[in-house]
Amino acid sequence: MAPYCVLAARLRRALNSGIRRYHVAPALCQRAKVAMSHFEPNEHINYEKLEKNISIVRKRLDRPLTLSEKIVYGHLDDPAKQEIERGKTYLRLRPDRVAMQDATAQMAMLQFISSGLPKVAVPSTIHCDHLIEAQSGGENDLRRAKDINKEVYNFLATAGAKYGVGFWKPGSGIIHQIILENYSYPGVMLIGTDSHTPNGGGLGGICIGVGGADAVDVMAGIPWELKCPKVIGVKLTGKLSGWSSPKDVILKVAGILTVKGGTGAIIEYHGPGVDSISCTGMATICNMGAEIGATTSIFPYNDRMKKYLGKTGRADIAALADEFKQHLVPDSGCHYDQVIEINLSELKPHINGPFTPDLAHPVSDIGAVAEKEGWPVDIRVGLIGSCTNSSYEDMGRSAAVAKQALAHGLKCKSKFTITPGSEQIRATIERDGYAKILRDVGGLVLANACGPCIGQWDRKDIKKGEKNTIVTSYNRNFTGRNDANPETHAFVTSPEIVTALSIAGTLKFNPETDYLTGADGKKFKLEAPDADELPKMAFDPGQDTYQYPPKDGSGQRVDVSPTSQRLQLLEPFDKWDGKDLEDMLILIKVKGKCTTDHISAAGPWLKFRGHLDNISNNLLIGAINIENGKANSVRNALTQEFGPVPDTARYYKKMGVKWAVVGDENYGEGSSREHAALEPRHLGGRVIITKSFARIHETNLKKQGLLPLTFADPADYNKIHPVDKLSIVGLADFAPGKPLKCIIKHPNGSQETIMLNHTFNESQIEWFQAGSALNRMKELQQKSS
Repeated sequence: MAPYCVLAARLRRALNSGIRRYHVAPALCQRAKVAMSHFEPNEHINYEKLEKNISIVRKRLDRPLTLSEKIVYGHLDDPAKQEIERGKTYLRLRPDRVAMQDATAQMAMLQFISSGLPKVAVPSTIHCDHLIEAQSGGENDLRRAKDINKEVYNFLATAGAKYGVGFWKPGSGIIHQIILENYSYPGVMLIGTDSHTPNGGGLGGICIGVGGADAVDVMAGIPWELKCPKVIGVKLTGKLSGWSSPKDVILKVAGILTVKGGTGAIIEYHGPGVDSISCTGMATICNMGAEIGATTSIFPYNDRMKKYLGKTGRADIAALADEFKQHLVPDSGCHYDQVIEINLSELKPHINGPFTPDLAHPVSDIGAVAEKEGWPVDIRVGLIGSCTNSSYEDMGRSAAVAKQALAHGLKCKSKFTITPGSEQIRATIERDGYAKILRDVGGLVLANACGPCIGQWDRKDIKKGEKNTIVTSYNRNFTGRNDANPETHAFVTSPEIVTALSIAGTLKFNPETDYLTGADGKKFKLEAPDADELPKMAFDPGQDTYQYPPKDGSGQRVDVSPTSQRLQLLEPFDKWDGKDLEDMLILIKVKGKCTTDHISAAGPWLKFRGHLDNISNNLLIGAINIENGKANSVRNALTQEFGPVPDTARYYKKMGVKWAVVGDENYGEGSSREHAALEPRHLGGRVIITKSFARIHETNLKKQGLLPLTFADPADYNKIHPVDKLSIVGLADFAPGKPLKCIIKHPNGSQETIMLNHTFNESQIEWFQAGSALNRMKELQQKSS
């Protein structure tokens, strides 16, 4: 098929350019259409529209374009009239598709049901990966999850069938690996209800993590809004070798930019060093870009991507991408807002942590640093896999390390787990012997799911509160994220380094220089691992785990029991009453880091992601109260008693009292979970005031009718005390770019005024006034009908 695609594309391009007048047979044009995926044969890649939009924008801007700009602006709803200014204007975009993981899909689909629309407007999929708890091993854990989560899986499967959404059953694999294998392609714009959606940038796509309400907009056929991102260029020179891996690139970048350095920007990798990185390695780098707050990350289309597309059965897409390659790479001379340069030939293996993914250390230094800081150096568990590092190449490099240890009679001193990224990866590493090697060295192969990476880990080897160290090839290591133990010191690194450290059992081991002692008493040194980036034979697809949506799902029933503890139909939030928000109590003034894990914990709470009232019982239970330095302990201003945060919020709601939250820097970093916005809204919150916000969380708050505001002067954070009352005045004149006034009333009767900034545009102000973005959508539907 590829030659026909190429020929027809060339002929059409010649026609469009006016070179000559060819007649292209309709049959040839029809054959030239390339499906976006094997699962949607009637949905085709539209590079012609991308090309047309880029041409319009290029003439308007009259300058070279970055790759990010080409794909983003190539998806503008109105490229001729859209105002474009990096970091300033809001773009109205038309993404190609939507992907949702099961924990966030519940609320997204409940919101879509509330919209009253009969079917999704763009190709969409649901992926069951978040609700499988790691306990005893893949098969047993999967069987248990299917039983425990039967109600939720049935809801998602039937909702998918009714509304035209593809459904990947539990056991299929992690959403981002499935997307890379089947749905991402050069030039695609995909939004996903998971913060690590940027993984798809490893195949040259603009893939962005969002909240469920954003996904509903796209599925409803409404233009999606995104603040025009800045573009940070990372120029790669040299070549990876030895123990250095793609993971070390993003660990290094995280150390440079920190957890908020990429906020509002796309990270665009370029330069001669790019070609030394495999496609799945590029995906690893893009995936963890979420940890620096980036909107997304991307690599230019190249032969490594072409090779991966061919091996995953998409040579026709590669052939078409070759024809349009000029639009899938940056223009020469394009401008980046910031440039970072990394020489891959000099890059050393890194390990980041604990408690934050931007605390970067060379592996050679971590042992000494840990001893100096009092971090446990003995490693209790090593964990490889996750959406960040579970490719065939990752498993092969880890197996290469394990094989050397086995040859010398050694096994892992630490406990060791392996999470395959997908059913295809699991089946292929079983066939090719990697899984056996990893089991032989002491590993436990878990289900094709997120597992411990998101806190789905029934950990038994320690007690809660016990100080310990784990090393993972995951992406996040916030306090308590993996096992709900605040004393677990989690470090993130590459899978091969995790494997080596698990064999040695200590952070003080540097595989580049240190020796191990074999079973025979002889010392030996591990050689740098080498493995194929792709299998020599075709991938083994394993079990068929995909459910196609029927052509007509209108007759499909979707049941939500009114007595269910897992699912709950949504009620509309109340509209703004047209008045200023006066005398709000402060639920909590947060001290320090406050991620979405702190605001809405995962782990055991994941089972309530489809039931807003039940999951609201975890509101801000991980946040530290500045008044007493404790988590989940706040003063009730009406009773003067201290109690849990959710209970206090519910009391205020019952008494009809509005409340606010005061936060620190980069509030809401981490996961895309919109529950961190839904919960405060559900329990009566109206305003969140911080020094700064993470991008996704700020948007989620706006979508649910809350006011995310920032201090015009960050020092004003210190003027507010937990016992104060706050009033936001001037809402009758709420307008884009116009600061709002906040009056602080102190208990002694004195008061002071500070100014608060916001990033609302006109349509987002309408969300606030309507009570939520979903309410506003319904208003517009009623007007149009």
